[in-house]
This record gives sequence, structure tokens and C-alpha cells, in this order.
Amino acid sequence: MTQCTPTDLRFHQLGARDVVARFDGGLITSDAGGLLLREVEAKFRFIEQFARCFTDHRDPERTEHPLLDLLKQRIFALCLGYEDLNDHDQLRVDPLLAVLVGKEDPLGADRPRRRDKGKALAGKSTLNRLELTPVRAKATSRYKKIVAHFDRMQAFLVEAFVQQHLLPPAQVILDLDSTDFPLHGHQLGRFFHGYYDCYCYLPLYIFCGDHPLLALLRPSDIDNTAGLLKHLRRLVERLRQAWPGVKILVRGDSGFCREHLMSWCEANGVDFLFGLAKNSRLLRLLQPALELAAQQFERSKQACRVFQECSYRTLDSWSRERRVVGKAEHLDKGANPRLVVTSLTAEAVAARPLYEQEYCPRGDMENRIKEQQLMLFANRVSCATMRANQVRLCLATVAYVLMRALRQYGLPQTELASAQCDTIRVKLLKIGALVRVSVRKVWLSLSEAYPWREVFVQVWEKLSSLSGTARPLVAGSEEPAVIGTA
Repeated sequence: MTQCTPTDLRFHQLGARDVVARFDGGLITSDAGGLLLREVEAKFRFIEQFARCFTDHRDPERTEHPLLDLLKQRIFALCLGYEDLNDHDQLRVDPLLAVLVGKEDPLGADRPRRRDKGKALAGKSTLNRLELTPVRAKATSRYKKIVAHFDRMQAFLVEAFVQQHLLPPAQVILDLDSTDFPLHGHQLGRFFHGYYDCYCYLPLYIFCGDHPLLALLRPSDIDNTAGLLKHLRRLVERLRQAWPGVKILVRGDSGFCREHLMSWCEANGVDFLFGLAKNSRLLRLLQPALELAAQQFERSKQACRVFQECSYRTLDSWSRERRVVGKAEHLDKGANPRLVVTSLTAEAVAARPLYEQEYCPRGDMENRIKEQQLMLFANRVSCATMRANQVRLCLATVAYVLMRALRQYGLPQTELASAQCDTIRVKLLKIGALVRVSVRKVWLSLSEAYPWREVFVQVWEKLSSLSGTARPLVAGSEEPAVIGTA
């Protein structure tokens, strides 16, 4: 690290006292809470297993930064709020991040090249190999040799989900949604989308609760369901392999109400619940309920809901009649009808709970997408190719998996139990600490003024109580065990 002569920085006086600052406090980090992320990774080994989704063709004898170190550096930095590769030219001198990565020389004193002395971590020009390596790169390639395999990355997410369940769930609800990633350059796959009124990508997401099972980057000149059935088939097959007999419900808005999806679900014993776009026929069927809701509103002056269901089939696009439930709602602004179509029978779920308890909770998925997109920088898709941007999306998704595990296993019964990723980062990870490295120990003197001290200790205790090791997430590995709680 560059040694600068300390200079007094004089600020406005505090009464009769001078206020003077100097950069002479020693090795102080602002990210000491990242140690909690390191504990999560030590227990679950998410990043270690994600590393198996890459093939590293570099010569190990000439490699200072192994693949796992590069992934840890990139993903931990995303969790800590550093969104871009450019940040790592400054972060590479941070001894705390070097500790998180697992560098045995966190001060970088033993680096072989003089220009790298004091820089334990990789810079942006090394890290960009994760994203920019072409698919056909091999050991004889000249520069970039770390090849990402997207099929393995997709398998990783569902295996990470299975890994975190000690007991088979009675039912799995797969939520489908897509969103927009606005583009401000001339990336490949860039198209204008009329609904979003911008040039963008149209990524497809599948969540189960707050577990991400798919994050797939797509161009925006396609149908909302493009590519979905292939991944839905893969997920259902894997979930039934892990938990034979589990009930599976696929849920999405009207953009996913397509004949081929509903027919596939019916043929494979998978239930579905989709929003249904309004049309004149449906509104005529719902008219009695709309009139009743309007009458109730006139009497009470309160929002009123009346539910009605029927068997419905389109004139030519549906292969059979299906159950349709309509919500006839009347508000101050007037009628607000909504419709859903489902394979669930009236005996299994009545109309009102079907809409209010089964369909409406899918909206929480949008909060999970927002966490990943805005708080973990999944929409930072500024590379020239879709392949590179897909790798960036996967890195952000793994960062979300790590943060989600911290929330589930470290934050229950605390004030931050339901906090989103940015709140967790600000209140739990951004802690000032003085770092001292000796031959036998790395000491972190945390700030005594830290206001969330008790919560931090509680989280540390919960993570320390986790026992076991994670099962392998990539097919072909023979390492054992499922993680559990003591």
C-alpha cells in the first residue's frame, strides 16, 4: 500500500476545540461484518460448490489466484455493496476481504512481483476472466481461460435449495416472473420493449419462497414464456427425485397463462394457478358478481369483494375447459375485476382462499427480485455480450443465496429477522474495525460505538451452532452430508 505523509485535515471547530483528521489509524476496514458471510460459506460451501460450474484451464503452477479465490472475492464484494470490477483495484489492498477470501497472506507481503506487494487480492483485469472467457477457450488459449458452464449453474441453484431442507416439504410452490434490465449501451441481444419503453433484457426468474431456482437472461423480443418449459421440466424432475410424492404448484401472472404450459402441467401431475387476462366473454360471466359488489359498496361505502367461479374454455386456443375464479371487486374508483385459472378443484380450495391465500402471495416474489436486482446489482449488465452478462447475473444470484442463508440461519428472533439485503448490509456488515495481523492470529478490534452489537453477537452464536457440512451440489461429486442445526 502506498505510504503517504500524514496531513492534518482541519474541519470546523467544535466550540473551543479544533477538529483535526489524519489518515494514520492503521489498517481499518469498514466491512468487518463480512466475517458473518465467511461463516455462512464455511458451513454451506455455496461458493465452493458454485466453483464447479467453471472449468479453469490456467496452469496451476503459474496461477496466484485460484478460481475459488476469484469467485469468493467477487461474490463477497457484491454482498458488501461493491458492484463493479473497477472497485477491486482499490479493494485488493483490503486485508479484511483477503481474510474472507481465505488468503493466508492477507497483507500481500509475500507476492512474488514487486508491483503486487501489499495487494493480496486480484485486480479487475484478473477478475474479468470469470465473465469474458469465450465458451470455446481451452488450455492453449492465449489470455482468458476460465470457462463458465450455464447448465451447471442452473443445476446449482436447485441443488442449493434441496440442500437446505432436512425434511421433505409437503408442497413446493414455484413462482414464475420476468422483469426488465434496462440497457444503456449496444449489448448483444438488445431490443426495444414497448411495455417497459426502453431497450432492455427480459430475464426469467423462478423462485420457491425466497429461494432462487432460476435466473435466466433473455433478449426482450420474445414471448414471456420463451424457454420456460424446458427449465420447468428440469426442476420438477429434480424435485421429485429428491422428494418423491411432493406436491408441486406452478404460479404466475397472466403473462404465463399459455396452453402449452397448462397442458404440460395437467399431463405431468403438476398443479397450476395463473392470472387470466380479461375479455368480453369473461366479463359477461362475471357481471352478476360485479353488480352485487357494486350494490354492497353503495350500502357500506367500503371496498367489497364477491367471488364467482365457472368452467371456461377459449374459442380456439385451449384444449379443454378449466376452472376459472373471478374476483368482482368494487372500489372508490369503480369496478376492479381480476381472474385466475387453475387446476386446483373447488373441493381442494374454495374460490376466496384460492385467490387471496394461494394466488396473491406470489407478489412477494417481486420483492425478492428487487433485492437481487437493485441491492445485489444483478441488473449491472454492461458487458458487450449476453454470455458475459449471464455470468454477472449468476454471480449476483449466488450472492443473494449467501445473503438469504445469513437471514434464515443467522437472523431469526432478532430485530433484523425479515430485513432485506441492503438493510442487512448497512446494519450488520458495514462495521468499522482495526485489523492487526500477527504470525498466529488475525485480530479485529471492532468499533465500540457499533449500535447493533448485541444483534451481531446473536447472529454469530446462531451461525456457530450450525453443524455438519454441505452435500455436493454438482452431479458426479461424492462428498457426503447434509447441513443441519445443532
